[in-house]
Amino acid sequence: MDPLSEVLSLLKPRSYISGGFDAGGKWAIQFPPHQGIKCYAVVAGQCWLAVEGVADPVRLKAGDCFLLSSGRPFRLASDLALTPVDARAVFSAAQGGCIASCNGGGDFFLVGGHFTLDGHHAGILLGEMPPIAHIRRETDQAALRWSLERMGQELRERRPGWLLIAEHLAHAMLVQALRQHLAEAPAGGVGWLFALADKQMSAAIHAIHHDPAQRWTIQKLAEHAGMSRSSFALKFKETVGVAPMEYLTRWRMLLAGDRLANSGQPISVIAPALGYESESAFSTAFKRVMGCSPRQYSRARGRQSGAAAAEAPAFSPPPAPPQPLVFNS
Repeated sequence: MDPLSEVLSLLKPRSYISGGFDAGGKWAIQFPPHQGIKCYAVVAGQCWLAVEGVADPVRLKAGDCFLLSSGRPFRLASDLALTPVDARAVFSAAQGGCIASCNGGGDFFLVGGHFTLDGHHAGILLGEMPPIAHIRRETDQAALRWSLERMGQELRERRPGWLLIAEHLAHAMLVQALRQHLAEAPAGGVGWLFALADKQMSAAIHAIHHDPAQRWTIQKLAEHAGMSRSSFALKFKETVGVAPMEYLTRWRMLLAGDRLANSGQPISVIAPALGYESESAFSTAFKRVMGCSPRQYSRARGRQSGAAAAEAPAFSPPPAPPQPLVFNS
């Protein structure tokens, strides 16, 4: 599995709302703060997108896709001078995959989803994303076109199984949008996501993800990248944001956290599977990276899962995530 797929699998993105918005005439909608990622694409028409704290609004056209991961309030409008309507009033009747309508629709159509992520690990991805990721390169729009049109068709026709198909299409749109954002990212971005666009750094990251238990050294990783040891160490730190061995440790601990929360495996099994010869060395590294001992983490995650299963209603917003762990510190 490639690193982007592995990280997304670890974050377990869950689309708890996917649907559409059909507008006609003049309109403006204000959206409140949110958690996770909002990924939407314009099927027909045009509109403005304004995000709080971002100086310049973005003009969205048919075929454009955008990701919002900062959680900031934002506005969609045919004209930003209009007084906006609260989005909750517009979309309250359109949860669960329905299409919200404004002014009878017909001029503008948007589809997409709102994804929640595993709260403890969300910072891995969200910490590297800009407030607005606008995907508009003409050569890449074809990759999203089929998903957009198919999702719009499913939402409108609502044939048996439509909701499940819409959910899967929303996930496909998220991956395609992240892939295209990576392809369009300007030079100089720092973080593992941007490093995947660099052939040498990507080779080293692939090696770490493919075999996290390997007794990696800077020299071994430099050989995968086809570089000298010193040049590799410097470029990795500049591109990824942390030293190679620190990245390795953090990735191991994220895998360990997932196994502690979901596999039921004891520390005695997890530690050697991730390259640690002793439980004490593993526990020390885990506490340094994750902020608590493995046993404390496992107990806390167990309580959170039980409470969520017992209390969380369908489509309810997720609880506020704890302090995120980021790779580009």
